[in-house]
Amino acid sequence: MAVKDDILSVMNKSGKPMSPGEIEKAVGAGKADFEKAFKELKAEGAVVSPIRCKWEPAKG
Repeated sequence: MAVKDDILSVMNKSGKPMSPGEIEKAVGAGKADFEKAFKELKAEGAVVSPIRCKWEPAKG
């Protein structure tokens, strides 16, 4: 899914944990598409929350 790839790309480029709102704004996808893709990434373990309400790509 392209939105999932975009989310991970934005998060990797940031280099720091980001809020879902920051990620959504940077990705520029529709809210429903973003929420679905972000939920899938969380379920897959592809993103983790090291700080409350902030997310980053899972390491390795």
